[in-house]
Amino acid sequence: MMNRKIALFNLEIDNVTRKEAVTLVDRLAGETDTSSRHYVVTPNVDHVVMLQRNREFSDIYAGASAVFPDGMPIIWASRLLGVPLKERVTGADLLPDVCSLSSSKGYRLFFLGGRPGVARAAGERLCNRYPPLRLVGTYSPPFGFEHDRKENNKIITMINSKRPDILFVGLGCPKQEKWIHNNIGKLGINVALCTGAAFDFVAGSMKRAPEWVQKMGLEWFHRLLSEPGRLWKRYLVDDTAFLKMVMREYFEKRKRNSD
Repeated sequence: MMNRKIALFNLEIDNVTRKEAVTLVDRLAGETDTSSRHYVVTPNVDHVVMLQRNREFSDIYAGASAVFPDGMPIIWASRLLGVPLKERVTGADLLPDVCSLSSSKGYRLFFLGGRPGVARAAGERLCNRYPPLRLVGTYSPPFGFEHDRKENNKIITMINSKRPDILFVGLGCPKQEKWIHNNIGKLGINVALCTGAAFDFVAGSMKRAPEWVQKMGLEWFHRLLSEPGRLWKRYLVDDTAFLKMVMREYFEKRKRNSD
């Protein structure tokens, strides 16, 4: 598979289809070099805006082994800027896709994140959907665990004792990215995938937008209606900076082409 990177918004984004993204995860999960540790991130508009302002977050993304575009506005922007990305690849889609792959390949999986019981419920549904899926463990950590050294050590020990090949981390952004970046060297895994609310969608504790809404690029609006108190500022205030970023890159590109 030819894997070409697209440079956009200070990011190197993997230009892959959803199927090719799973193939890349398969390659990372199947590496025999035990010194290699990988993590995968899936930026949406909110992430792109955040990493322009936060050097730590930008460095975390730079260290990822794969960056898949989660968000139709990013796809649209890539087309407008003349560097079209093939397809949107969301964390919510990667979870079942990689579980399907793992069922046939025999990869061992661990789910970390979600509210109490959510990761376990998601795991039960996925094991029923993709037998014989080898889900070796699930854990929903308590609030504020990332600042508790004892709890962090407990989680790392728990994961390593189960010897998973693939770790799914669903803690929300930027917590999940920061946690895996800070702890990847301590984990005996091949690859970790940051998947946001994917556990909730599979478990049924949160309803994902209908497919037609996703295709229209309005999944963010569906999320906003579902959690207005938590998300209104992020989507209606902070993320308006994305439009300015797109316009700036568009006019800079036009200027370079005219010179």
